[in-house]
Amino acid sequence: MPYTYGYEPNDSFNSKQIVQAAVSRTFDSIFRDDFVPWSLRKRNHLSDFEPKLLDGQNWVNSLKIVQTEVDKPSTFKPLAGQVDESYNLTLSKDGHAKLSAVSSTGVLRGLETFSQLFYKHSGGPFWYTPSVPVDIRDFPKFPHRGVMMDVARNWFPVKDILRTIDAMSWSKMNILHIHITDSQSWPLVIPALPELAKKGAYRPDLVYTPEDIEHIQRYAITRGVEVILEIDMPGHIGSVSLSQPELIVAYNEQPYYLWCAEPPCGAFKLNDAGVDKFLETMFGDLLPRLQPFSAYFHTGGDELNANDSTLDPGVGSNDTAVLQPLLQKFVETQHARIRKAGMVPMVWEEIPIDWAVNVGKDTVIQAWLGPDSVKNLTSQGFKVIDSNYNFWVSRKTSRLHVLKQQKMREHFTNVSGI
Repeated sequence: MPYTYGYEPNDSFNSKQIVQAAVSRTFDSIFRDDFVPWSLRKRNHLSDFEPKLLDGQNWVNSLKIVQTEVDKPSTFKPLAGQVDESYNLTLSKDGHAKLSAVSSTGVLRGLETFSQLFYKHSGGPFWYTPSVPVDIRDFPKFPHRGVMMDVARNWFPVKDILRTIDAMSWSKMNILHIHITDSQSWPLVIPALPELAKKGAYRPDLVYTPEDIEHIQRYAITRGVEVILEIDMPGHIGSVSLSQPELIVAYNEQPYYLWCAEPPCGAFKLNDAGVDKFLETMFGDLLPRLQPFSAYFHTGGDELNANDSTLDPGVGSNDTAVLQPLLQKFVETQHARIRKAGMVPMVWEEIPIDWAVNVGKDTVIQAWLGPDSVKNLTSQGFKVIDSNYNFWVSRKTSRLHVLKQQKMREHFTNVSGI
């Protein structure tokens, strides 16, 4: 199987290694998953979906892969739309297949389609495709096709996160948004602040070490998926109180609905120098480790309850006119740190809409409350991720899902597109 490629090294990533690994996975998918598409046809109608064995069939005897341009370092941690994921795939009646793509990411997408052309024959160790000749010219409609996993409220082992990345690659999704901390738990190990995870995780072993995070990011990149971490703030941060109670207000206050959307509550103090020192240390540790593998960092910002600041000795008010300037300074400071680290900041829609915080036009806004927010934000010139909370992953969304239903047992939350 010939492969023409080009690459530039990027922290040990290159086209040849990525494509070679993808080819191995492709053949594993075809020859080891043993998918016989019973569910696609009426029962007991074998002749409807598979040919007779050894009855003059042609054989697939070659797959030629051509990458037409050299990958750039940004190929492996792109901004939305920065990498060309298109590909052309042909399979002739005489058994010659050709896959061409501009980037190694496009090659990955094409190999996934190639594997989904084939079924295992029910009569023995033979594999066939009913779709010949094939001429596919494919490219994504949306540059951001994302899944969010909340691993703070519901901790998942690393192996489950990796399985989710596998499932995303089968469906040609390209962004895994990990909501990694919240008031429920802090499972993210920050070596400069070890007490955060030591006291904030559900259990000492239910954590993600720096090695875990790097492994997840590298694994994702080789499958055409970019991992974006979110540390939600200044609300949804109550778990910090378990190690640094002096930084947090309203932790686990009752009745909870006066202080947050769900218990336990907890928010950063918005007028406290200790909070800024804490975040300087945290970001100084975390961002340099994420930046080689991701172009973005998400600072959250949803569902901040103004009542929390009435308990803050440095504020003592829930008046928006008092809180807005403090929140403006808070967001500006954190986003400046993200930009200094060479990354692009992301926030939830409440920051610019409900709190009228001015954010840079480079900032990506994630909208979750419906189409009116998307219209509002895009009219202001922002790049917007539409992750409407009214829509969820369905286990019966597409034929390609049926083809991979043996594997698709992942725990998805919101699906989003930019």
